[in-house]
Amino acid sequence: MSTPKEPHKKARNPKPPKETARPVVMVTGAGGALGQHVIRRLRRDHQVIAVDFRHKPELGGDVVGYKVDFNKREFEDIFRRHKPTGLIHLGRILTSQANRASRYAANVLGTQKLFDLSVKYGVARTLVLSTYHVYGAHPYNPALIEEDAPLKATEIASDLVDSVELENLSTIYLWKYPGLHMTILRPCNVLGPGVNNTMSRILASRYAPWLIGFSPIMQFMHVEDMADAIEVAFRKNHPGIYNVAPEDWVAYDQALARCGCRKLPIPSIPANVPKAISSALGWKSFPLYLVNYFKFPVVIDGSLFRKTFGFLPRYSLEETFAHYREQKDNA
Repeated sequence: MSTPKEPHKKARNPKPPKETARPVVMVTGAGGALGQHVIRRLRRDHQVIAVDFRHKPELGGDVVGYKVDFNKREFEDIFRRHKPTGLIHLGRILTSQANRASRYAANVLGTQKLFDLSVKYGVARTLVLSTYHVYGAHPYNPALIEEDAPLKATEIASDLVDSVELENLSTIYLWKYPGLHMTILRPCNVLGPGVNNTMSRILASRYAPWLIGFSPIMQFMHVEDMADAIEVAFRKNHPGIYNVAPEDWVAYDQALARCGCRKLPIPSIPANVPKAISSALGWKSFPLYLVNYFKFPVVIDGSLFRKTFGFLPRYSLEETFAHYREQKDNA
């Protein structure tokens, strides 16, 4: 007697795997060159919320952009609507963009509001961009400044109060709210295409100011390398405070030569220096607090960041300076 055959079963079409929701990260200062480089690196596996105080970022694709004032009530609506789990805070008003009171309101009070909302809505990964300027430019600075050095910038320049206060505020939240998993980065001078800070504008000029008798050692990092540093710090998430700088440095007058600039000698008379520099460059004004950075070296030790995150810059100094030489050659 033959065994009856089992009825033929239809092959089932396997269900497509459910899409995993991408984590949401808010990036402030998204309208700048650095912010856009960072977003380009994150958007492949994050939903990016791009905010800027200057204009609404229009970055295409699924990047959502907002023009915001952190101190306005409607800023909370962005947190409520998108529920970010990560924050990269790059946005800071510079001395050339507003008066001292407006900068303090935006950079310090606005950042406090940003952090409070981050705590309220459960942000679990935070990165804050500070600056090496907080150490201050002094004739007796150590050869290499480590992260535990005192922040002495406000001893010589009141215009840096908001920068130091922003960093102090960030440090308070770093320890008071460990759930934010906050990383604070203090980078050296950032240069490259699209970068519009004071140093980049000087190196892009044919004639660059040089204080007679001074040529401090300086550090420079390509904007692509800085974006890489921010990405790796955000992804690996080792909370703390880190200097970010390459292992090489160069004297200021050599940097000018390698960028194709001609030195414009300026007497080092404090009352006259800012006016002389702004006049030479054709600018409305030159930040007074920067004068000492063109006199005394502020060389930061970036070894802790390199060891912690396994970071190595891709661009050499020569490749970084080449952008400024080529600009002049093609003009």
